[in-house]
Amino acid sequence: MNEIIFYSYPSCTSCRKTKKWLTSNNVNFREKHIFRETPSYEDMMKILSLTTEGIDEILATRSQTFKDLGVDVNELSLSELIKLMIEEPKLLRRPIITNGNKLIVGYNESGLQKIAKKKAKHELKQSVS
Repeated sequence: MNEIIFYSYPSCTSCRKTKKWLTSNNVNFREKHIFRETPSYEDMMKILSLTTEGIDEILATRSQTFKDLGVDVNELSLSELIKLMIEEPKLLRRPIITNGNKLIVGYNESGLQKIAKKKAKHELKQSVS
C-alpha cells in the first residue's frame, strides 16, 4: 500500500480536524502544505482518477478565488482545468487525503476509518511476513 498523503492548509478547520483524527488514531501520513507543495500535474491526474464525481469533487466552486475568476469550467478542457488548479491551489477543496487507491476530500471520519483499517491490515501482513 502506498503511503497516505494529506494535502492540507493549517488554518483550514477541516484540515485540523482531519490531522487530529489521523494523529489520535496513530495513522502514519505525509502532510503536504497545499499552497507550498501543490500537487503536480501527474498527482492531479491520479487524484482525479480516484474521484467519484470528477472535477466537481475537488474544485472549490464556492471559494472567492473561483468566483473572482469568472470562468465557466464547462468551457475548459481537463488539462486547462488541472493547470488552473495547480496555478491557483485555492481552487482545491481541502483537505485532500489519498493512499493511491482511495481518495477523501474534506473531513470524512468514515472514509478515514477505511483508509486507517486498510493501512493497519497491510502493516500487519508486512510484520508477519
